[in-house]
Amino acid sequence: MSGVVPPPVAASSKSWTLKVRERGVEALPPDRLLPDGQPIYVASWIYVFGVASIASLIVIIGSGSILALKGPAWWHYTGVGHFFNSIHLWSVELFFFAMVVHLWGKYWMAAWRGGRGRVWVTGAVTFLVAIPAALTGYVSQQNFDAQWIATQAKDAMNSIGVGAFFNLTNFGQMYSYHVLLLPVAVVLLAGAHVLLVRRNGVVPPFELEKKLPPTVSAGPETEAPPSPTGAAS
Repeated sequence: MSGVVPPPVAASSKSWTLKVRERGVEALPPDRLLPDGQPIYVASWIYVFGVASIASLIVIIGSGSILALKGPAWWHYTGVGHFFNSIHLWSVELFFFAMVVHLWGKYWMAAWRGGRGRVWVTGAVTFLVAIPAALTGYVSQQNFDAQWIATQAKDAMNSIGVGAFFNLTNFGQMYSYHVLLLPVAVVLLAGAHVLLVRRNGVVPPFELEKKLPPTVSAGPETEAPPSPTGAAS
């Protein structure tokens, strides 16, 4: 028994799904979203640090998810817990190191050139949001270090007027910020940064030949000026 193929349904111009799809393809064509080649100037160490930031962020999310599932009693009192706690810590250290090098490198390269302002802004804001994400992680350790950091840093929060909303001595609030709100914000910003790079392309290097002074070419030899006395030498 052969099935009957229904006739194709005409797409409505008012369909929001059609509009979203068309705008998505227009903003990120497949050849830009998943390119198979890059310009030669992409072969630079500064982009290695950008990729290292993304790779370390993946390790942070993976190891942090395991720590969140098992709880403080596990990562403080078991060997496997110590291992994943160390993986989480050092991936955070690598994340900030690679991100700072990448951020400063792109700053001196003026990565916002050519209409890439949002690319630069999303990268810089990702770094700023990652700072409180790391701070809430330090105060969520459930040890003496966490207590010391929380009590010392709470005065800074009170001095800028956010202590009532961001209480570093409240473990439940800090833990919620660390495992949910701030990581989601960092991942979304990093994803937006990568998509904008795919859309706008990598910023090209400065054209140095246009900034250098013109080379003085050697002209024909000129006669020596006469001596002040008029006598030939």
